Amino acid sequence: MHVPFEKLQAEFKRVLLSLCFTPGKADAIATTFAENSRDGVYTHGLNRFPTFVDYVKQGLVKKDAEPVKENAFGALEQWSGNLGPGILNAQVCMDRAISLAKENGISCVAIRNTNHWMRAGAYGWQAAEAGMIGICFTNTIANLPPWGGVDPRLGNNPLVIAVPRKEGHVVLDMAISQYSVGKLNLYKSKQERLPLPGGYDKEGNLSYDAAEILESQRLLPIGFWKGSGLSLVLDLLATVLSQGNSTAKITQSSKESSVSQVFICIKADHNEHTTQLIEDIISYAKSSRPVKEGQPIFYPGENALLTRQKSTEKGVWVDEKIWETVLRM
Repeated sequence: MHVPFEKLQAEFKRVLLSLCFTPGKADAIATTFAENSRDGVYTHGLNRFPTFVDYVKQGLVKKDAEPVKENAFGALEQWSGNLGPGILNAQVCMDRAISLAKENGISCVAIRNTNHWMRAGAYGWQAAEAGMIGICFTNTIANLPPWGGVDPRLGNNPLVIAVPRKEGHVVLDMAISQYSVGKLNLYKSKQERLPLPGGYDKEGNLSYDAAEILESQRLLPIGFWKGSGLSLVLDLLATVLSQGNSTAKITQSSKESSVSQVFICIKADHNEHTTQLIEDIISYAKSSRPVKEGQPIFYPGENALLTRQKSTEKGVWVDEKIWETVLRM
């Protein structure tokens, strides 16, 4: 079913206010959750909202906490999130990275002791809307086996790279597994077969079955060993730059809380030459012959913009069971 964006946002805000969030924080968090679903990232919009509420009730997310700057070295800053809402901490850090990049051309803000930021790409869009190139990543609880291993020892550490563009920002938002855990759960709930293998079953065979993959906990890293290596170095960077928790430390609690994140901004040049370079690259990629006749080739972020337009016209798609759960909160 579909519901108007404003209705989705209002219900989220109602629940957050009942949990004693301030009106300003409730509005900011509710808006982000609603925007995530509006853009088609249902796994970190409506579908994730009940988990967020549960974490608040458990005290894993401190609703009154504020992020604090702890160290600064020129255009590099270290912050503590004090276990506050990950969405708000991430917005503050990206805003700070934007300000520092305006002054210095480039910036890096690392934060420790924060919480899940929901859709990683939201902060790439935030940077791009400010006219900045944005790069951000986070570590997570261990849910991805290293290449050659069976047991989860790596985080499915999302990586975002955003480039501002007048005709529609380019925003790469990717998990390190072929399918994120949230996307696997979505396929499982719909009982749909994955388009491509997403991991292994208990017997070690590549599988198209999301339920089998989630049960075995053997997700397939992108690029096989290359994705495994990328996950490891992203964890290293997030941990070292923020002086926060690593995936190994986060996993000890069995709850994905007190994670480490990094926000990098680069001041973009918006002259005609740069604009033309970007358009040439996108046009060249789109000039490839499609696998199927009439099948479009998208640049990163283009699908989100198309979904946003459809959601605006028809309403935001929601999972009816999860929507009913939120309405009863």
